[in-house]
Amino acid sequence: MDWYMMNCELLATCSALGYLEGDVYHREPDCLESVKDLIRYLRHEDETRDVRQQLGAAQILQNDLLPILVQYPQDKVLFDAIVRLMVNLTQPALLCFGKVPADAASRHHFLQVLSYLQAYKEAFASEKVFVVLSEKLYDLLQLDWEQRQEEDTLLIERILLLVRNVLHVPPDPTEEQGVDGDASVHDRVLWALHISGMDDLLKFLASAQVEQQWALHVLEIISLMFRDQNPEELAALGQGPAGAEHGEDTRELETLRQRELAEKRARALQRPSRHSRFGGSYVLQGLKSIGDRDVVFHKGLHNLKSYSHDLGKEPQRVPRRRQAAPESEPSHRSARNVRLFLRHFCQDFLEGCYNRLMLLVKDQLVREKAQQHDETYYLWATAFFMAFNRRRGFRPELVSETVSVRAFHFIEQNLTKYYEMALMDKKEATTWAHRMHLALKAYQELLRTVQEMDRSPEQAVRDSSQVIKSNIFYLMEYRELFLTLFRKFDETKQPRSFLRDLVETAHLFLRMLERFCRGRASLVVQSKRVRRKKKPRAPAAFTPPPPSTAELEELWAGLAPQLQACLEGKVPLPEDVVPFDAASETPVEEQRAEALLRIQGCLRRSQVPQALRLLRSARDVWPEGDVFGAADAGPPEETRLLREILVAPLPRNPPPEPEEPEDEEEEDEEEEEETVQVSEKEFNFLDYLKRFACAPVVRALVLLLRGYARNSPRTNHCAARLLHRLARDLRMEPLLFQLSLFALFHRLLSDPAAGAHQELVALAKFILGKFFALAATNKKAFVELLFWKNPTAVYEMTKGYSSLQEGEGAPKSRVPPWTPQEEQELRELYWKYKEVEGEDIIAAILAHLPTAGRTRRQVVKQLVRMGLASSARDFPRERKGTRIVLWTQEQEEELTRLFEEFQGSDDVLGNIMKHLTARRSRARVVEKLLGLGLVSERKELYKKRRRKSHGHGPGMAAAGVPGVPAQDSSAEDEDSEEEEEDEEDEVEEGPMEENWAPEEGAGQGLAQRLHQEGLAGPLRWLENCLRRAAGDREEDGVSHPVPLVPLTEENEDAMEDRRFQSLLRQLGLRPPASEQESFWRIPAALTPQQLRRAAASVTHHGPDPSGSPRDLPGPPKCPQDPGPAEQLPAELGSDSESEEPVPVPVPSPVQSGTKRRRELDSEDEDGGNSAPSPLPPPTGPGLAPAAPCSEEDEEDEDPQPRGRRKRVRCLEEEEEEEEEEG
Repeated sequence: MDWYMMNCELLATCSALGYLEGDVYHREPDCLESVKDLIRYLRHEDETRDVRQQLGAAQILQNDLLPILVQYPQDKVLFDAIVRLMVNLTQPALLCFGKVPADAASRHHFLQVLSYLQAYKEAFASEKVFVVLSEKLYDLLQLDWEQRQEEDTLLIERILLLVRNVLHVPPDPTEEQGVDGDASVHDRVLWALHISGMDDLLKFLASAQVEQQWALHVLEIISLMFRDQNPEELAALGQGPAGAEHGEDTRELETLRQRELAEKRARALQRPSRHSRFGGSYVLQGLKSIGDRDVVFHKGLHNLKSYSHDLGKEPQRVPRRRQAAPESEPSHRSARNVRLFLRHFCQDFLEGCYNRLMLLVKDQLVREKAQQHDETYYLWATAFFMAFNRRRGFRPELVSETVSVRAFHFIEQNLTKYYEMALMDKKEATTWAHRMHLALKAYQELLRTVQEMDRSPEQAVRDSSQVIKSNIFYLMEYRELFLTLFRKFDETKQPRSFLRDLVETAHLFLRMLERFCRGRASLVVQSKRVRRKKKPRAPAAFTPPPPSTAELEELWAGLAPQLQACLEGKVPLPEDVVPFDAASETPVEEQRAEALLRIQGCLRRSQVPQALRLLRSARDVWPEGDVFGAADAGPPEETRLLREILVAPLPRNPPPEPEEPEDEEEEDEEEEEETVQVSEKEFNFLDYLKRFACAPVVRALVLLLRGYARNSPRTNHCAARLLHRLARDLRMEPLLFQLSLFALFHRLLSDPAAGAHQELVALAKFILGKFFALAATNKKAFVELLFWKNPTAVYEMTKGYSSLQEGEGAPKSRVPPWTPQEEQELRELYWKYKEVEGEDIIAAILAHLPTAGRTRRQVVKQLVRMGLASSARDFPRERKGTRIVLWTQEQEEELTRLFEEFQGSDDVLGNIMKHLTARRSRARVVEKLLGLGLVSERKELYKKRRRKSHGHGPGMAAAGVPGVPAQDSSAEDEDSEEEEEDEEDEVEEGPMEENWAPEEGAGQGLAQRLHQEGLAGPLRWLENCLRRAAGDREEDGVSHPVPLVPLTEENEDAMEDRRFQSLLRQLGLRPPASEQESFWRIPAALTPQQLRRAAASVTHHGPDPSGSPRDLPGPPKCPQDPGPAEQLPAELGSDSESEEPVPVPVPSPVQSGTKRRRELDSEDEDGGNSAPSPLPPPTGPGLAPAAPCSEEDEEDEDPQPRGRRKRVRCLEEEEEEEEEEG
């Protein structure tokens, strides 16, 4: 934009600032007011940012604002105004426009503003400017909080924002085209920042206790400072001789030189020894040209290998939406002095600031005090500084804040959120993919740090890594993460660098998981399974016949007295009955028909007042036609109308429910309810690896290997190792029989520099050898090259194409194929019944189809497959209403008789349901019993549970089962919902954990001997644990196995004593079941009375006949509360979100599967104030309880609160109300 085209007022304002004479700037008297006017103009600029563009074209910042800032820093008011104006002028272009504009005109303005910002950044590459800013910031930070005014706090924030804006400006690719090592504009700005001492002020802000509010500003500035840097290269700088730093460049140059020499040798071999003036023409037999003749080749034979039909053709233009996603900004190697200063900054930051700053930033992110998407700076800092620390000499205490299960959980949550948003927000998918890449890098660096901890010489560090790995490998979300990212990888949205990091991270995760499994006999992990429970649809469940005329007449005879009372005014009519809904989308005529149906329904339900009110209200709404009677209709006329409506055969075809989409899944005979079941299972590494044997994973690996020449050796190794796992470890070599991969192998084997990729060459030869061996027996293998394959196709290629139908692995539910004769019959039946009105086409076809066993869904799918229908929506299922089934007098008498007969039994309702003549739902029977007054509340009909006595009853002795309170696990509750309600109590109670209970006084003699031998302390601890467990089970009403965790050295020694273990066995306690468990447990089968008797047996004063707990010396502690000897150093095992070190759990996912994720969020809760709570037994490999107990955990982890059976029973009856069994 030309200077002379500037707005006149803006030009006058800029002229009133002052003028520059040599190196001295002379300000005008109205300089401060002019600066304020410029701020006002910027506030009211239009959407093209015209004021900003005019000021940028006039170079106001370079020629006026910066000289004023440098020469007049003592004028506080003017300095503050200048900084405000520069913060506004330098704000990023994306903030000005919101996003990169799509139209050409707006994009031009965007690029123009961006070019002015790049000019501003070059002007800021001055030591004088940053010296002034640093001195002003230093003076402000010297002020105490009592002396610091609000204006001072605002000026600190504006200086930090100004530094952020300057560093945020992207480089100009047209201007900065130097080689690595040259000082770019960004490097010069960083050097000026370093010379001025601003970097030291940033480290002070990051570490000072009183400057916590600037944590996110500092982290953002630091991330922009290291934007072009590689942490591993930065860490390796200066560690060896100067020549060693250029080793990578030397290796790359040597590889290029070898490639060039190999190409020269190949060309020399192809060149004929004697030049011929005539090249000659040749006929390529077997290669057809455009016509039917063979191709005529007019060049020398040495050029034959480069012949292709595509020679001379213009390459097909790839649409923009299918183009590969562009890579992020290419990394630029800064000047050596800048890199040395940045390396020193990293060291100081890690030693004094990293843990504290990351804790503050994490706290602000969790409490949502930060701006949107500020977590990306946290993810970047995690990946960068942990990589620097790992490469520089790995000191885990420097990064302890981000080495924890909580850090893994936070990153996994954000990675999943970005992944889901990329699928939903298609327009911003590229931006979400970039954020996903940052989260993936942080996740990869966490895994590398944990792997490095395994190699640490300190035992505490290795134990902490085992704890983290046991939690990570236990949870299903972490194992499924890479499969999800592979399957949803889109090269048009995600760059090639994302795929590279994904492959390297997946390779690292698989290797760590394989080694973790190798050292254990078995590994138990969490498993989630979607359970689909089918239930019949309520609207279409029954089609009861309409009542007969005799039944309607009998009903009318019973309604006549009520109607007469309503007409005489003895019974009040309801006022909240409205027959018409003006806001409804249903047409008025249809609402009138619905009003008739509602009146008829009220009459058939014996709701006479509602029916009469509906009739009169509908008459007021629809007076025309006298459908609901004349306006002056009297009681006789209304009586006649109601009788006609009652006996009229009105059509009952309610419209389909709008909230249920009519798709292909609705063609099932039954609806499905999806519930997620969380359980535990034995982990098999090969079974997990088989999940990667799918086309999306192989396709992504092939895409990455296409650029093998540009990839790093590590990237090629990770991709080749993954392919080797799929082909060799799983014995699925045909999975890699794909034409695009074979084309890649051909290019690799023909590459003169293939010697640098020996691993890929070996893989290619192995796969090709397997292919040609298979092709010798399976001629269709060449056709299979055209398709991506799955394990089923691999099995058929190797075992035969009919092996799945005829072999043992054939699925039993396979749908029989449609023969040509059946298809012809289906076509004829379809055309025959297509034009028949009022009849369901699919039902008619099924009735006349010769082949039995076909379902409605199979017929619909075949019609769609044959092209006779476009989709399953063309055949909507007929929806039918339900009607109320009345109880006859005989049925009521039968119900009363059955109730009196079985009133004293354990299961009154179950026996009534067995002997009832007319089948009805349990809910209807319960309602009728309440209506008849036979019972006053529902709980009187519940099945009576046997309460276990203190001793063994006859039935118990026969079964050998001790008495326990009624309890069900969560899985048993789910199973019991599907079982019959009349099953025996023993079945409902479910299997119990122990089949033996201690007798009264068991172990008393042994306990007295142990007490005399000096084990009084452990015996007292055991007695307290037993009494506390008894009290908890009485209070909660549920029982869980409670581990006995010795927290003192004395108790730990006693637990290893054989005689003490013998005492535990006599008391009925259970030893560790396998290597997965580490502690003895109080079984869930022991009742509170049995626990008190056991506690009395170990009491030194003899057995306590009352069975009541003694007064304890102090408040009980949770069995999982760690003692002082069981805490790890604060720098490793703890989350530093609290000031005190938090105990790290023993390596085990002990908690129940449904609560694992919550414990990741609350791992650092203080366990000292928690109440005792019995915990479920550990099921992980050699693991112990992983979190202290708290009152919230005690509430959440109770799988069966009191009254659960009552709620389950009510829920069952509510579900049965919808079944309408007639």
